[in-house]
Amino acid sequence: MRRIHPSVLVVAFLAAGAAHVVSADAPYRVIVHPQVKGTQIPRAALSSIFLKQAPRWGDGRPALPVDQSVRSTVRQSFSGQVLQQGIVEVQVYWQRRMAAGVTPPPVKASDEEIVSFVAATPGAIGYVSASASLPDSVREVAVVD
Repeated sequence: MRRIHPSVLVVAFLAAGAAHVVSADAPYRVIVHPQVKGTQIPRAALSSIFLKQAPRWGDGRPALPVDQSVRSTVRQSFSGQVLQQGIVEVQVYWQRRMAAGVTPPPVKASDEEIVSFVAATPGAIGYVSASASLPDSVREVAVVD
């Protein structure tokens, strides 16, 4: 059986319409650089990006996730709902991946820093608190199942 690379799935799902939005009442909003295509992303594809299992968007550009601080309640919610792991489990995951030469996403200390990074970095994707103000330099995408 032919295996499909996860990065191909990311773009296919971003472009496709999905029925069930899971982030409508979430305590976070997922944002992307305006050059990233699509208006929604499946939770599984989003998890693959943040765990660096899907390193590229379908157009070949790097998918560049950026995380909140481990002390952030927004990161706790995102890790539980999207990665389906607690902060400690994610840290253990990254310790193993770093031993294999894979670096975790950069960490920013605030919503404003996340927005600035995503706005300035083609291919970037991040998450901010639900109450964060979003400028036109970033775009929100819905998380779907």
